[in-house]
Amino acid sequence: MTTGTLTAGHAATAPLRNLRRAVTDTLVIARRNVSRTLKEPESLIDVTISPLVFTLLFAYVIGAAIVLPGGASYREYLIPGMFAMTMASTASGTAVAVSTDMSTGIIDRFRSLPMSRAGVLAGQSLADLGTTIIALVVLVAAGFAVGWRIHGTAADAAAAFALTLLFAYALNWAMACLGLVFRSAEGAQQIGLIIMLGLTFISSAFVPTTKMPAGLRTIANWNPVSALTAASRHLFGNPNPAGTIHAWPMQHPVTASLIWSLAIIAVFAPLAVHLYRTRSHR
Repeated sequence: MTTGTLTAGHAATAPLRNLRRAVTDTLVIARRNVSRTLKEPESLIDVTISPLVFTLLFAYVIGAAIVLPGGASYREYLIPGMFAMTMASTASGTAVAVSTDMSTGIIDRFRSLPMSRAGVLAGQSLADLGTTIIALVVLVAAGFAVGWRIHGTAADAAAAFALTLLFAYALNWAMACLGLVFRSAEGAQQIGLIIMLGLTFISSAFVPTTKMPAGLRTIANWNPVSALTAASRHLFGNPNPAGTIHAWPMQHPVTASLIWSLAIIAVFAPLAVHLYRTRSHR
């Protein structure tokens, strides 16, 4: 066997070896972050108590003043919006976790080790996706308790949950960028919540967009939260007034939600890895 053949074989296996290392590092970091969460169960309040409180608030207080077209059930309209809101609001936890690791210097230590750069951030995003699943379970239980029902097929419901978790995972990457930029966990959390609450309330998550001012209505109809909410309502078989709106995301909400999620990952995952490599301990 010639030297050229050995070199070619080594080059061919290098990408596979790098991929294997990235997957291993992702799982190690995810396990580390899950263990940290289990040691601080109070950190799960935002994915357990908060979704329950907001569901009850909108279902029994705010929902009493909202009338949907055709007299449809507001509670069945509400829960898919609550899914989207919770995915958005809990994503700020990623920003807090990454910012905390930056301020304590653990990120600098990771960078000094022969670890995959993407694996460190992917592990954080994966661990946070696990806490998001807890929030989703809480919301499903709360939804059934207030009268929400799934009228679509099991396959459609599974697709709705998959889209919801994909969107949450995409937002985790965006919030990782925020955590790498801000110098304090508190600042990252506050800005993250402002951004995510803005996305949620300027959308069709809680009220139809038809009565919004024209400019705001356009923004809401093209909002990724609106796309996810409309897709979930469509797949769950819940009231979906957005289906009558002549805007492309509202006419094709499943496709629009998928495109939004993949686009967010495509933009923010490479950016997060770049920031991880260049940002220093503060």
